Amino acid sequence: MATGLCVLGLAVAAYLTYEHYSASATLSCPNTGAINCLKVTTSSYSRVFGVPVALAGLLYFVVMTALCQPLAWRSGSPRLAVARLVAAAAGVAFVLYLIWVELFRIDAICLWCTGVHIITLLLFMVLSVGYALAPVGQPRE
Repeated sequence: MATGLCVLGLAVAAYLTYEHYSASATLSCPNTGAINCLKVTTSSYSRVFGVPVALAGLLYFVVMTALCQPLAWRSGSPRLAVARLVAAAAGVAFVLYLIWVELFRIDAICLWCTGVHIITLLLFMVLSVGYALAPVGQPRE
């Protein structure tokens, strides 16, 4: 399930990255009112330390997809399991920041971004439950 969420997150983040670099307005999202993808993805908050948020999301899901591959799960490495969980928690922390920005700074919500936020939260929940339920010394799937 984690790998599937990563691939889905990778696809949505890739689309958002494409839209960012193509300067396209085809986000298939209303561009007026509270739901306004273009306003969110072109705001001053669409970059963090000069890096487009969409690209950061794409890179995040590339890393998470690698960490959640079946081979990585089967390794049973406690360090890898902790790295996976810490990376997922960092993703949630960043998502919470982005939600705050959308609600209180930009005053608009991006539906595509919300999709990435939901996927990130679900991924963290799946990994947390898997980590908590796995017996000590066993691969944490």
